[in-house]
This record gives sequence, C-alpha cells and structure tokens, in this order.
Amino acid sequence: MSTSPSLSIPQRGSLADLLPETFLLDAALVVGAACFVGILAQISIHLSWTPVPITGQTLGVLVSGTALGWKRGGISMALYVLAGIVGVPWYASHAHGWSVVSGADGGYLVGFIVAGMLCGWLAERGNDRTIMGSAGTMVVGNIVIYVLGAAWLAHSLGVGVSKAMSLGVTPFYIGDLIKIVLASMLLPGAWHLVGRRASQRQG
Repeated sequence: MSTSPSLSIPQRGSLADLLPETFLLDAALVVGAACFVGILAQISIHLSWTPVPITGQTLGVLVSGTALGWKRGGISMALYVLAGIVGVPWYASHAHGWSVVSGADGGYLVGFIVAGMLCGWLAERGNDRTIMGSAGTMVVGNIVIYVLGAAWLAHSLGVGVSKAMSLGVTPFYIGDLIKIVLASMLLPGAWHLVGRRASQRQG
C-alpha cells in the first residue's frame, strides 16, 4: 500500500533541505542561484522615462530564495550583489561595479537579499507547498523589493515618494505579476513531483 506524499516528505523546510547537507552541495546551490539571477538580469528592457530597467532578475530572486531557504537564499543573493561590485558583469545589461549599487538601482539590489531571505523563511514554514501559498510568498518578496528599491530611488534622485513610485514601481506591475504567476506554479509543482516520487518508492 502506498503512503500519502504528505506523509513522505517533511512538513517544514525548503526544497533544498531535501538534499544531503554538505558544504560542496550548499556552495553549488548558492553559486548556481547567483548565476541564475545574473543570467535573467540580461533580459533587460530600458524605458525612456525611468532609470530602472525591466529585467528578469526578480523571477530568479523569488524562485531561488523560496527553493533554497532563508540562509542559502540570502547568501546567494548577497553573492550576486557582491560579485557584481567587484567586477562580475552580471547586473542588468552586463553592468557591474560599486557605481551601480550606489546609483538608482542600489535599493533593488539590497532588496534582492532581503527578499531572498524572507521568501526562504516563509518557504521553510510550508508556504510554498500550494499555489496560493507560494503566490503569497512571492508577493511579499516582491513588495520588499519595491519598498527598498523605491525608497533608495527617491533618495538617489532627490524626488518624493509619489515620483519614486511612478518611476520605480508602477512600470513593473504587469511584468512582475507574470513572474509571480510563473514562480508560484514552479515550487508547488516541484513539491508535487517530490511527493509522487516518494510515494512510488514506498508503494
């Protein structure tokens, strides 16, 4: 008799927690997630009225943080930011260097680290097991990126909150909604496959 997938996998923990816990594997996951975000950052569309481009970065941040858990997720996003500062050309449009972080985009990059940790923390509590829970996790992560990004943008450009919102938040609603829909299906789908495999092995 087969057992239920819900009984075959932990009720808490991220997807990465299902893998053997070794330094080399953790390092590979962290580096891989940073590279994933760097690759998606090259999907970049520059708009004439705002210094902040539309990119695929946030999809990578949300998926990576949720899949890896708060610690690996936070470290991977910190690696992405720090490696870009020292010269890896994997910010949007192959940009790199301290000038990017200290410029208009800096708040978003810091937001990636916080969002990666927060999405991972929520995932470790089972919020990525269903589409609705996963979507909620992604929305919270995206809001963090918006808040930190727009706050720094206002400071960097010397504009008010309303103007910062119109430059750094409003243009990205639709694209980010699409990313959240995609991301919120990936994680529950992965858990479903894990559960089915565990059930088949125990059947």
